[in-house]
Amino acid sequence: MNNKIRTIIIDDEKLAREITKGYLKKHPDVEIIAECSNGFDAIKKINEKKPDLIFLDIQMPKINGFEMLELIDDPPAIIFTTAYDQFALKAFEVSAVDYLLKPFSEERFNDALKKSFVKLEDKFQNDSAVRNIIQHHDEKIEFLERVVIKDGSKISIIPVDEIKWIEAQDDYVMINSEQGRFLKKKTMKYFENHLDENLFARIHRSYIINIDFIQHLEQTGKESYHIVLKNGKELPVSKTGLTKLKSTL
Repeated sequence: MNNKIRTIIIDDEKLAREITKGYLKKHPDVEIIAECSNGFDAIKKINEKKPDLIFLDIQMPKINGFEMLELIDDPPAIIFTTAYDQFALKAFEVSAVDYLLKPFSEERFNDALKKSFVKLEDKFQNDSAVRNIIQHHDEKIEFLERVVIKDGSKISIIPVDEIKWIEAQDDYVMINSEQGRFLKKKTMKYFENHLDENLFARIHRSYIINIDFIQHLEQTGKESYHIVLKNGKELPVSKTGLTKLKSTL
């Protein structure tokens, strides 16, 4: 590769950033163009500077590494630097993205860097790697505590208890919350799997509701029902949805 690898280091721990910078000093073909201590700054820097490679910590305040990846328009190659346990790292092992488990040696660091150089030779391969890492993370069944949404340059963090209902919108969903309405590029199935079933119910192929926002259930026909929310909004309930709703309640 003729040009220098333009790199951003993203980690909330200053010592961790210093260690990475120290290792990179021995690689004149790599240029550090920025360092960030949180995901918000990192998204801005990545979208502005278009780096070739990032070193990304997963466990950070404000938004974590996975949430950050979803909000990047054109993801670069990624080396994760993380204190995640081995079980969680299985998701990375099946993708084309490398990771460094803290504390990592310089030898292990250099191996990861070499792998990233190979990936940078094939942009399509790198794009697939980022999609893989997000997909494998999505497939892990863990209940969400918040949803992070990017609208232009604005990033909103919505605690799940502020979500009133979610509505299918083709390849997106519309999240109706106390903060407003937000489009998110995820499936209804994703939210059905990742929202606590004791707090949310999929009442229809197109709707998931927060049961705390239910005013009452009305029968509108012999076998048809709808939900009335506390704001007066009415949503249809399918037969399957009625069964799930009764189970949740």
